[in-house]
Amino acid sequence: MSDTTPAPPAAWPLVALFTAGYVAPYLLPTVVGRLDAHLPLSPAQAGLVGTALLLGSATAGFTLASRIPRRGPRPLARLGLLLAVLGYGTAASTTLLPLVVAGVVVGGFGSGSATAVAAAGIAGHRDPHRMSSLGLLSVSATAGALYLTLPHLGGGHGLPFAAIALVAALAWPATGRLGGATRPGPAAVRSSGRPPYPRAGAVLAGCLLLWSLTQEALWGVSGRIGTEQAGLSEATLGVVFAVALGAGLLGVTGASAFGTRLGRAVPIGAGTAAIAGCVVLTASADGLAAFAAGEVLWNAVYPVVLSYLIGLAAALDPRGRWAVFAGAASSLGTACGPVAGSLLAEAFGLPGMGLVLGGLLLAVAGPLTAVAVHAGRGPAATATAEPVLRGEVAAPAPGPGTGPAADAPVRVRRTPRRILLLTPTAARTRRAAAKERL
Repeated sequence: MSDTTPAPPAAWPLVALFTAGYVAPYLLPTVVGRLDAHLPLSPAQAGLVGTALLLGSATAGFTLASRIPRRGPRPLARLGLLLAVLGYGTAASTTLLPLVVAGVVVGGFGSGSATAVAAAGIAGHRDPHRMSSLGLLSVSATAGALYLTLPHLGGGHGLPFAAIALVAALAWPATGRLGGATRPGPAAVRSSGRPPYPRAGAVLAGCLLLWSLTQEALWGVSGRIGTEQAGLSEATLGVVFAVALGAGLLGVTGASAFGTRLGRAVPIGAGTAAIAGCVVLTASADGLAAFAAGEVLWNAVYPVVLSYLIGLAAALDPRGRWAVFAGAASSLGTACGPVAGSLLAEAFGLPGMGLVLGGLLLAVAGPLTAVAVHAGRGPAATATAEPVLRGEVAAPAPGPGTGPAADAPVRVRRTPRRILLLTPTAARTRRAAAKERL
């Protein structure tokens, strides 16, 4: 009897879910800007609404991390997409502030749910790094297209929310290729406790929270740096941001093509150090050349390192729990980033803020690299995959990526020797050998 293992999750449904979940944070600057311009909200209040969206997304990740293997990806993905459509659709269709805020929070939870399911599926894929690179490439291209299109479709606060809801609706057909809820087998039950490598996973999640906070802190004041300190016009600033987004697409494409030839430790450690330098350069820029160089280089390196961090979380637990926890921690750091950037800029000035953020990035680069080295010594796939009961053979899953079996490969052992000795031929051989000894 040949060994059989369940098929990994299909690629394009996970990329579609990843895009639907991540597009809201990518569009956060235009969401906050339109809330400030078209609703009776101050810039700080509009920023708090954006923070509420990201907190809702982070809450979904922390809530669903342990439930995806038991519930199955399909029902949770559909629930998340439904909440995203309803939440963002409500925020787009009304000007009543309580309904807008409620819709944003519900939509954020839906986005986080889609991201959590996608992260768990990516962790169980044969090549998590390539999958995360494809997801980042897709969401970057989608956000770039929306950034170029939305200004030509009219004003109003609801247009970005409607676009996010539309992306979520378009991702719905992808859920048909995901697995539904199944009854977990003995291996899944035994491995449904805490994730493996608890210390390394906790360090990764904590460092990723700070790592994301620094990125969003700089992004939140980049416009202010460009106009007030570098002396750029709004039109020139928009061109710089467009070029930076294009550099991000090139960076993700290169990361996908290069793969993990250098492992994860070098890209994560060296890339984080490079981002720290870009942060300091951007925050201290007093002209177009320095500002553009910092922004373009930063946006080129940031998604590359993020793709390796997602792959690292997947390596710590192929069932996807650390990937979901790390994504939720990243969303939490992103939510706190704009507030942190504003407070640091007021306390130390823009160049001082850059130095603090750069130092924080250098501080987390060491632990992140150590976790990557630790994960590279022994893949969690072999450590966490529970063997089936002796004498059993794993049956194929009912569909691609179905249930907990799709989250981690199951090793099939040969029939034990003591069972083979019970066959008729083996029994006769043993009796003959016993007679000869007598």
